[in-house]
Amino acid sequence: MQVASATQYLESPIGLLKITASQKGIASVIFQDDKTENETPSFLTNQCVIQLSEYYLGKRKKFELPLYPEGTPFQQRVWEQLLNIPYAKTISYRQLAVSLGDTKCIRAAGTANGKNPIAVIIPCHRIIGSHGELIGYAGGLARKKWLLNHEAKVNGTFAQLF
Repeated sequence: MQVASATQYLESPIGLLKITASQKGIASVIFQDDKTENETPSFLTNQCVIQLSEYYLGKRKKFELPLYPEGTPFQQRVWEQLLNIPYAKTISYRQLAVSLGDTKCIRAAGTANGKNPIAVIIPCHRIIGSHGELIGYAGGLARKKWLLNHEAKVNGTFAQLF
């Protein structure tokens, strides 16, 4: 397992985020209840805090950070596809599987989506059910709902989605 060389926290509008980075890039951004370790910030974690803060203020739609999430080759493919979903847009788990070239991998794609270690930046919150329903989010459905509605509002397409 990759050892992060830097750790920093951000109190976001929807909860505490723990940001970790290696020398190669951002390794994780995860929601936590409490600070579990001392902060050892780096230039990269500080840039991540700045960009996430801008996102939450509605001033950033695209992140410009080197990402280095650890996962299987399939998980990496899924996370790369997630990065292609435009800001304030959603796709279904089925559409995600189709974008990976195999409609039969819908469950595996959903599982990989749920194991995304870089919340918000790798936008796993933009995946919804085939019938437009709000399902599945490791950070909790209330956070997913908030993120989707926030992006719609910032994008000028606000209508309470969920």
